[in-house]
Amino acid sequence: MASRLTIVVRGGGDLASGVVHRLARAGCRVAVTELAAPLVVRRAVAFASAVRDGAIEIEGVRARRAADAGEAEALLTESVVPVLVDPHGDAVRALRADAVIDAIMAKCNTGTAISDAPVVLALGPGFSAGVDCHAVVETNRGPNLGRVYYRGSAEPDTHEPQAVDGVTHGRVLRAPRDGIFFSRAQIGQIVAAGDVAGAVEGEPVIADTAGCVRGLIADGTAVSAGLKIGDIDPRGDPAHCFTISDKSCAIGGGALEALLHLTHVLH
Repeated sequence: MASRLTIVVRGGGDLASGVVHRLARAGCRVAVTELAAPLVVRRAVAFASAVRDGAIEIEGVRARRAADAGEAEALLTESVVPVLVDPHGDAVRALRADAVIDAIMAKCNTGTAISDAPVVLALGPGFSAGVDCHAVVETNRGPNLGRVYYRGSAEPDTHEPQAVDGVTHGRVLRAPRDGIFFSRAQIGQIVAAGDVAGAVEGEPVIADTAGCVRGLIADGTAVSAGLKIGDIDPRGDPAHCFTISDKSCAIGGGALEALLHLTHVLH
């Protein structure tokens, strides 16, 4: 049954991409909708990167930017994930989606409704299962990561970055001011504390901790002061920059469970 399902995933960031990867590997037809200028940090493992680059392959799953629903349908027949610039989710109706997954990760519901498709899932806080979606997948690290809630909501946002080797806020790069970002480092590069990773309108973005640049927002992106624009991995292993994270895999497993369960129950 899963091989016949068409799923539209709203959002193509790294957590959304873990979901897309698992569904595509399970044989589903998966399309991604995104903004015209995605604010994606872990670009090497985010299908949203196809908006800017035209195509991306993540651990054996290929994606290409599609101009419209017709091109998206053609890519789906080739087992390629189409990525559409579609902030309003018009592709849900155009592709006759069996399921919609809100993976925008806005920490609030930006417009998803339980009536959008026969099965509607959401990732993380801001949604109530049974009200604005059929199920919610937990995105908070801990014993419930990847758990599916068929009633109620996910845990609230902690506003705390995940600790890596004991480092939390120190590993996050943030925009020092409003403006346009340009990088001076590359994803996978080793940096020392105090190194300049980029600049916003000439004001430097400085690494507070040593490690590997795990993610960095794309050059030329308009950012606001305080926005997360990069991620330093203090473990210092470049391999971690180019593989789907354990967190994304766990969330993807939960989404796959919910999709199969609800497809059976609701039909």
